[in-house]
Amino acid sequence: MRRTIIAALAVSATLVLGACGSSSGSASGSSTSAGGGAGRPCDAPKVTGKPAVTVPAAPATELQITDDKVGTGPAATADSTVTVNYVGCGQISAKQFDSSWDNGNPATFGLNEVIPGWSKGLLGMKVGGRRTLVIPGALAYGANPPDTSIAPNETLVFVVDLVSVG
Repeated sequence: MRRTIIAALAVSATLVLGACGSSSGSASGSSTSAGGGAGRPCDAPKVTGKPAVTVPAAPATELQITDDKVGTGPAATADSTVTVNYVGCGQISAKQFDSSWDNGNPATFGLNEVIPGWSKGLLGMKVGGRRTLVIPGALAYGANPPDTSIAPNETLVFVVDLVSVG
C-alpha cells in the first residue's frame, strides 16, 4: 500500500508543481493533536516504532502541520528526495490505509512526486524529526483517490519521520 502516496503522481503532478512554493515549514493551524479539538484514535496495527495517530473529529479546511519532534539534520526543500517512515489514516473511517512501518522499509520519493499536502507539509522538516500532517481532501487526492481505502475528498492524517534528505 506504500504506493498509495506515489499513486497520485499522474493525477497531481500539475497541482504539485503549482503548490510548491517556498516555506519555512511553519505550521498554519498548528496544534498538538492532529486536527485540533476532540479527535479519536486511528485503528492501526501495532508495530514497533510506529506512532499512534489521532484523527480530527471534523474534516480539515487547511493544511495543518505539527512538529512533534524537531530534527537536527538537513532540511527538506521542494526539489529534495526524501526517505521517510510514515503512517496514514483517514479522517472519516479513523482507519489506517498505509504505513511504511508495516511494510518494514522506509519509503523514498521526490517531493515533486507526491500529493500537494506532502509537498507543502514536509518543506523545512529536518532529518531526525517527526511531523504530523492533517491534509484536507483538496491537498490530498481530491475527488479521485487511488483506491477505496480513501474516500473522495477525505481529510488524511499522516505522522512522518524524516530519515534522510537527498
